[in-house]
Amino acid sequence: MRNAWVLVAWACGMLGAGCGGPAVATDGVATVTHVVDGDTIDVHIAGRTERVRLIGIDTPETKKPDTPIECYGPEASANTTALLPVGTSVRIERDVVGRDDYGRLLGYVYRLDDGLFINLHIIEQGYATPLSIPPNTTFAAAFAAAAGEAERSDVGLWATCGGTGR
Repeated sequence: MRNAWVLVAWACGMLGAGCGGPAVATDGVATVTHVVDGDTIDVHIAGRTERVRLIGIDTPETKKPDTPIECYGPEASANTTALLPVGTSVRIERDVVGRDDYGRLLGYVYRLDDGLFINLHIIEQGYATPLSIPPNTTFAAAFAAAAGEAERSDVGLWATCGGTGR
């Protein structure tokens, strides 16, 4: 019986169903259609457009309603746009929880042409801080280490904003 529950939990996370939402397969290859901001993109995947929130990172806000643009937010958005221009093919990997409270897919994003791990690269370059929300913590230690190195190197938002962008 335990194996059946593990299978159900895996299916809920992998299919983005949340065991109550639409069961649409979302892991795999997608095409970037729009960069919303530094940590959110729109992609075409499985015949539909989905909004993807990059797991484990937090870039300064530029689009949050009733919130001022935060320090280094425009730079973070421009960086993600440069990394993932419209038409870029990406591979999206999921973690335990498939969607956030806003219905966005939660994903680790890799550029297909060179395998660049976008989530990690954004932190390494100083455009984001780590944001670990259990149970989606597969790369939490790597993200924390990359942020520590970016801070020690005084790059990106660490140099400009003291690290928080706020």
